[in-house]
Amino acid sequence: MVPALAGKRIAVLGGDARSFFYIPALQEAGAAVKAVGFDKTVALVSCELVALAEALIWANVIILPMSGVASDGSIVAPHTDNSLILTPEKCALTSAGLLVLTGVANAHLKELSAIYGWRLVEIAEIDELAILNSIPSAEGAVQMAMEASDITIHDSVSMVLGFGRCGTTLAQALAGLGATVMVAARASRDLARAKAYGYQAVDLLALPEFIGMVDFIYNTAPALVLPRALLLLTKPEVVIIDIASGLGGVDYATARRLGRKALLAPSLPGKVAPRSAGRILGELLPGIIDQHFVRRDY
Repeated sequence: MVPALAGKRIAVLGGDARSFFYIPALQEAGAAVKAVGFDKTVALVSCELVALAEALIWANVIILPMSGVASDGSIVAPHTDNSLILTPEKCALTSAGLLVLTGVANAHLKELSAIYGWRLVEIAEIDELAILNSIPSAEGAVQMAMEASDITIHDSVSMVLGFGRCGTTLAQALAGLGATVMVAARASRDLARAKAYGYQAVDLLALPEFIGMVDFIYNTAPALVLPRALLLLTKPEVVIIDIASGLGGVDYATARRLGRKALLAPSLPGKVAPRSAGRILGELLPGIIDQHFVRRDY
């Protein structure tokens, strides 16, 4: 049997420590892999390290960090002191039809994909990946809350904003630690599901009635759900952990002025459990790449 990734030339561009654990899985599936942006941790990478331009010319698949790229094309690369930027000159080195994988793509990355004919796939919303990733995300959020507070999760009042895949796992973890769990959501089905799990369900429109009794707030919604008006109603000692993507869902300027402890915590899986999160990617990426790869001559 031909390995699933035979013939795939995969360039891993930047990213966190998850890369150390999913690259071997790609190689075992038959792919040739090169990496960019790991010169400070060369001993931990099981593939050849190359310059960005070389990788873009060579690859027929590119894996970007889960956070995608910044609005100027820069790539998160904590394991190098060199800047990685997808400039127009470098993007022009790629071949049309290049498969580009990232977690979440902003408008700039989508524009680059349209200009240079890339096949862009956002993997963060793939159910299997999102559900499995919710486990290290939830554990990391709880860890941050414990470190930021002088009370226990047990016997606290903890509110989860949003009841999607991550919110569901987080609420279960908090309940398991003995917290009284409130779930705030907008959709009636999410509120009904929260009740079915035994949590106190709160419509987002009713937050002003409940938010003042909460010790910990965990936001999973990528929208401004904690504006100034709501922050004014919170306890002075409240701890807010914001694990939503992008800029999060908290008015951070107001939180600072009020002295509220609000922490933005994106990409938690790669920070708190890179081995587990990397292995999750290693299990799923070969199938995702094989599904979206268009076979052609490069």
